[in-house]
Amino acid sequence: MSPNSTSQGDLIRFSDIGARLRAFRLGKGLAPEELAEKLGISRAALYRAEKGEIRKIEMLTSIADVLGVSLPSLMGVGVEYVSSAIAFFERMRQLEDDCQQVIGLFSPVSYLLTSDAYDDALQEVLRESVPAEVDPDGTSGEVVDGLIDILRARKKAFRLRRPLIVSLIASADLEGFLLHGLIGRHDLPPDVVHKRRLQARREAEYILTMLREQPIGIQIGIVREPVPATSFQIFRQQDRSVLAISPFRLGEQPNIRVGVALITSAPEAMTLHEDIAERLWGDALKGDEAVSYLETMIEKYAIPAEG
Repeated sequence: MSPNSTSQGDLIRFSDIGARLRAFRLGKGLAPEELAEKLGISRAALYRAEKGEIRKIEMLTSIADVLGVSLPSLMGVGVEYVSSAIAFFERMRQLEDDCQQVIGLFSPVSYLLTSDAYDDALQEVLRESVPAEVDPDGTSGEVVDGLIDILRARKKAFRLRRPLIVSLIASADLEGFLLHGLIGRHDLPPDVVHKRRLQARREAEYILTMLREQPIGIQIGIVREPVPATSFQIFRQQDRSVLAISPFRLGEQPNIRVGVALITSAPEAMTLHEDIAERLWGDALKGDEAVSYLETMIEKYAIPAEG
């Protein structure tokens, strides 16, 4: 038996528990020193715990209580429920670090396949998406900055490791993206909207370049039929697959405040979403058809390119 598994069919991995501990800590906005103090342990002991060096159920119970999560969620038994966008995207980063293929339905496109310029625009959009009346103390800016740091780390790791990726893009999401631009709300000044629509056009052209060049390991399909309202991602690892279903959005009208994401390896959930992904991919426009379709969409919905 591996030192990082249990006798129960490799259902529980201590390294995964440590990874979830880190993700939930980030989601609560707690520095390592703060959580260690609340737990009554040293910073070094917390560091070891986040590496998966946990052997006592009492320690797990204390961690779950302090972080406000259930013990099954922390242990990854059944379904892992994540109510924080920071914790969720940190879990995505962790899962991507150990996967051979990512399959997903994203809006408007997989963040991993966006340009570097998208990051700066996204940071502005996430900040403006939080109404001032629900953030009187201005702490949302720190949350956004922390989230952007995690997203950039994901993109950097993806480009270094180059796992296979299948990105399903809903044509309706692309239309809205090109029409309105990358915006956090609809009452922005005209000059800001103009800038964001130009950014949306550039991102669509970036996707178009990938469709034309077909980089090794990157497959993009444009889905014209109605798609689920929530995004999902399938992480195929060497010895298992993991499903993540998310209410959090990074595209037009983003949501990083409200919702509960689900992460699971349950066979039924995996089979159902594998079937959905396979059907959507089978019906999606790919290759030259996708290139022609996206060119038409850019011409029809995007703001004219400057210069």
